[in-house]
Amino acid sequence: MNDGLSDTELTRCAQAGDPAALGVLLQRHQAGMKAVALAVLGHGPDVEDVLQDAALTALRRIGEVRDPSAVGAWLRAVVRNTCRMRLRRRDLGVPLSEVLLPPSAEIVPDQVTEANALRDWIWTAMDELSPSLSLVLMLRHFSGVTTYEQIAEACDLPLGTVRSRLNQARSKMAAALLATADREHDSAEERNRATRREAQDTLAAAEAGRFADIVADRWSPLVTLAAQGVEGGRDLLLAAMDDDLAAGVRQRPRHTIAGADVAIWEMDLINPPDNPDHCPPSVVWVLALHGGRVQRLRLFHPA
Repeated sequence: MNDGLSDTELTRCAQAGDPAALGVLLQRHQAGMKAVALAVLGHGPDVEDVLQDAALTALRRIGEVRDPSAVGAWLRAVVRNTCRMRLRRRDLGVPLSEVLLPPSAEIVPDQVTEANALRDWIWTAMDELSPSLSLVLMLRHFSGVTTYEQIAEACDLPLGTVRSRLNQARSKMAAALLATADREHDSAEERNRATRREAQDTLAAAEAGRFADIVADRWSPLVTLAAQGVEGGRDLLLAAMDDDLAAGVRQRPRHTIAGADVAIWEMDLINPPDNPDHCPPSVVWVLALHGGRVQRLRLFHPA
């Protein structure tokens, strides 16, 4: 049992990869964390959302705690920063892509190694979730599509379903982390590099007139496209790309991430000089995968 350990001991266990230790820390400091959220946000549904977001941030960044005895203050700072980013997003429309803590004065190789290992563990655990749950979690915490409204539109879901799925995903992540703690974790960075190369190759092939070849070689023959209320199959997909290229529109990958069954490609759209308003400034490709092949593509233009 970890309950009898000090904050220092629990923090060191969590940094060594023990999810139960982090769970005890979060439970132990829950009251203080909630008090900070209430002080900044007041009473309302945002408080619970912030606490859940802060817990995931703590999981990702526990390796950055330099003074384990002060982990309580660190957790409260995570909550405070999460609240401030939420308020900033609410007031200015700035996406909450990730809660950033003040950078350490120095970063040593061991810290980088630990951070990478923790990231790989998180993504391995996410692969244990169903595609529908991992997708909303990826959008919320690892992409630029972060508001509930954006996620609902990107996934074509009611707003209440998005909240429900995020709550389910966060709950199941705790069990998934425990289940994968002793497993070998694949490199998340390597997989993300691979999906970025795939996005770059796809766009390069399209501009060279070979988009149909890429789709035939790497995508499912039964692939479907959903965009702006229109759905169709391979013919619609090819026609949509051809229309954009013929109009002089080009796409460039800005941010890409991939899970086992889902990939997200965030693209900048570059309009021709003579028609600068032809397309919105960006588009998100949400790709459902099976066996590494794209089964479904949904296109979403963030507001």
